[in-house]
Amino acid sequence: MTAYGTWPSPITPRLVAEAAVGIGDPQVSGGAAYWLESRPAEGGRVTLFKLVGKQAVELTPNPYSVRSRVHEYGGGAYLPTDSGVFFVNDRGQNVHRIATDGGISPVTDSPSSVRYADFCFDAARRRLIAVTEIHGDGEPENALAAIHIDDGRVALLHQGHDFYAAPRVSADGDELLFIAWDHPNMPWDGTQLLRCRLDGDVIGEAAVIAGGARESVMQPSWAPDGAVLYISDRSGYWNLHRLDESGDGSVLADDADYGGPPWQFGQRSYACLNERFIAACRHGQGGQDLVLIDCQSGFASPLLEDTAGCGQLSVHENDIYLLAAHSDRPTEFVRLNPGSGDTTTVAEPPPPEVNPTYFIAPERIAYPTRDGEQAYAYLYRPHNPDHSSGSEKPPLLTLCHGGPTGAASPALKLLVQFYTSRGWLVVDVDYRGSAGYGRAYREALNGRWGELDLSDCEDAVYHLAAQGEADPARAAIRGGSAGGYTVLRALTAGNVFRAGASHYGIGDLTALARDTHKFESRYLDALLGSDEALRERSPINHLDGLNCPVIFFQGAEDRIVPPNQAQAMVAALRAKGLPVAYLEYPGEGHGFRDGANIAQSIGAEYAFFCRVFGLPVAEGLPDIEVENL
Repeated sequence: MTAYGTWPSPITPRLVAEAAVGIGDPQVSGGAAYWLESRPAEGGRVTLFKLVGKQAVELTPNPYSVRSRVHEYGGGAYLPTDSGVFFVNDRGQNVHRIATDGGISPVTDSPSSVRYADFCFDAARRRLIAVTEIHGDGEPENALAAIHIDDGRVALLHQGHDFYAAPRVSADGDELLFIAWDHPNMPWDGTQLLRCRLDGDVIGEAAVIAGGARESVMQPSWAPDGAVLYISDRSGYWNLHRLDESGDGSVLADDADYGGPPWQFGQRSYACLNERFIAACRHGQGGQDLVLIDCQSGFASPLLEDTAGCGQLSVHENDIYLLAAHSDRPTEFVRLNPGSGDTTTVAEPPPPEVNPTYFIAPERIAYPTRDGEQAYAYLYRPHNPDHSSGSEKPPLLTLCHGGPTGAASPALKLLVQFYTSRGWLVVDVDYRGSAGYGRAYREALNGRWGELDLSDCEDAVYHLAAQGEADPARAAIRGGSAGGYTVLRALTAGNVFRAGASHYGIGDLTALARDTHKFESRYLDALLGSDEALRERSPINHLDGLNCPVIFFQGAEDRIVPPNQAQAMVAALRAKGLPVAYLEYPGEGHGFRDGANIAQSIGAEYAFFCRVFGLPVAEGLPDIEVENL
C-alpha cells in the first residue's frame, strides 16, 4: 500500500495542460458546422474550424486568433453568414471576413481601443450589428454599432446605457431586439430587453418589453412565427418566456435555471426546432440535462441525461447541435436527432493520453451549513487502479470557483483527476452565491461575500471529516479570481485550512474597486455594499489571522485582478515571516492560456502542498522557492 497523497500517477502537469485544448462556441449556418478550438501549445491562440464533408478545416491559421476583449471576458467573437464568416482578431480587435475561397481580409480599420463582440447579420442592409466598447480617457463607452461589410463604415446605432448585449435582427429585417443594463447592476441582477424598428441606417425609439432593475433577462431571439423568446428570472429561476400578440408568459414554469450568468457574450442555452418544440439546457438541483419543451402542453421531456452539462445550442433541419460535457471524457460538439435520440460527434478535442480507468466520477452532495441552511458540492474520491492506502484518511483539496457568481461543474477536469489519482479527496464547492440554484441562492451572498462563501467551504470540510472521509489536518484550499479571494479570506479569517493556493486572487477589495475594469467596477456594490465592508473583508487587512503557507500565481497582464493585488499580499507575508511563494507569468492575463505556463503552475502548486504537508515531492515537479519555510 502507498500513503494517500503520494500515489504515482500518469496524469502529469503536461497532460493537464494539453487537455486545455477545448471546443467552444459551435454554430451552424447554411447547414455547415463551425467551432472554435483553443491551442495552449500555441500560446493560447483560438482558431476557427469548419466541417467540410467529414474533414475539419481550419479557417484562421496562425497568427490569427479569434477572440473579443469586450468586457475583458469577451465571447461572441465570430458569426457565419451567407456573405462570409466574420470574426474578431485578437491582435488589434478588428473585424475580419473569411470569403468562400478561404481568403481573409479586414472589414474594420478601427484603432485597438475599439472592440467588437456579439454579432448579428442585417442582411437587407449588408451590415453587422454588434456590441462595441470604445476605450479612451476615463471609463470606456459601450454602444450598439452597425458595421457595413462592403466598405467597413461603422456607425453607432444606440447609446446611453452602460452596457449592451445580444442584438438580434428579425427575419424580415424590420425589427431589432437587444439587452441593456446600467451601473450598479451586473447582468444577473437586472437588465432590460428592448425592441425597436429598423429604418435604413437609423433605429426607431426603443421600447422596453421585459426586464427591470430586479429582473435579469437575457438571450433574446425571434421564434419561427415572429414571437419574441427570452430568458427571465422573474419567477426566481431563469425560465424561458414568450412574448406575442396574445401576451407575455413563461413557456415552462420550472424551479430550475435554463441559463447561466452571462460572463461572456453569445450564450445560447435554447434553440427552436419549430413553433411547437424548443430544445433547452436545464440546470436543476438534480444536475444538468438537455430537455425538449413542448410549448403547447408546457411539459419538458429529457433528450440527453448522461451528460455533465450542455450549451451553445443550434438547430438545422430538425437536428440539434450542441456542446455536450461528460465526466469521463472531454467536452464535444455533437449533433442530436430528437426523434431517434441518435447522437453524432461533429468535433472533439484529442483524448487525454491516459487510460480513463484513472478517472473518478463526481458525486453530487448536499451538506448542512452552520446557520441551518444547505450548500452543495461535487465530491471526487481518491482513485487510482494501481494503488490503495490503509486506514488513514486522505488529504483534502477544496476548490472555490470564480465569479463569485459562477458554479462548479461535473464535467471532466483533469486538474481534479491529477489530485484524485495521487490519493487526494477533492470537493468542488457550490457555496451560496453560486449560479444554477435560482435567484435566491445566487443572491444569498449579497452583502455576505467573504462570509458565506468562506463558511460554506469550511462546513464542507467539517462535513467530510465528520463522515470519516478526510484528514482535516491536511486540508488545503485552491481558487482563482473570486475563488482566490475566498482562499485568502479563508486563510486570514478562519483556521480550518492548513495551506492555500491563490490563482490571480483578490487580497485588497478597496484596490479592486478602484482598479478593476468597467464591467465589474460596481460588482462589489451588491456583494459588499460599503467602504467599511471593503476594508473589513479584505484579506490584506487581517494578516494577523494568517498562520499557514500560501502560494500565489499571477498573470503579469491581468486587467481584471491586477498583479498589485498578489504583490501586496506577498510583500505583507514576507514582512511577517510567513511561508510564501509567488510565481508571475509574463504575457498571461486573467486565466492562463499558454500550455507551458499551465503545466508549470500545476506542478508548482502540487509541489508546494507536498512540502507543506511533508509528502515526498515526485520527480519532475518544479523546484519552487518557498520563502520562510
